[in-house]
Amino acid sequence: MIEIIINGTGDLQRAARVFLEKAGESRIIAFYGQMGAGKTTFITALCRQLGVRDIVNSPTFTIVNEYADSKGKRFYHFDFYRINRLSEAMDIGLYEYFDSSEYCFIEWPEMIEELLPEETLKVNILVDDADTRRLLF
Repeated sequence: MIEIIINGTGDLQRAARVFLEKAGESRIIAFYGQMGAGKTTFITALCRQLGVRDIVNSPTFTIVNEYADSKGKRFYHFDFYRINRLSEAMDIGLYEYFDSSEYCFIEWPEMIEELLPEETLKVNILVDDADTRRLLF
């Protein structure tokens, strides 16, 4: 088990850099955590570390957002909080994204747990206090 402690928003870029080093070749990454734990905030930091300059926000109503770095490399950001049926995830071509070999960052993976590939890196974001978060994976 790997633990990364994030001490406030000023520590996000360091934590994102360390996370990417520790995550290795993982490209499908599922973030578990309570509402307000900082899933979108951390995914934004990861995207910045990976060179994405697009505005990163939660795809709550669109299910998936696509971002790109300056070289055109694609990154996918999912939010399954509002889906009611697994078929909604399948309708967006979920496995095509997973098979793309690009980063797929997933919020609320609990909603599609049975669709996640075996190689999915599962990350728990725990809230210690108003400023401190712990990533466990």
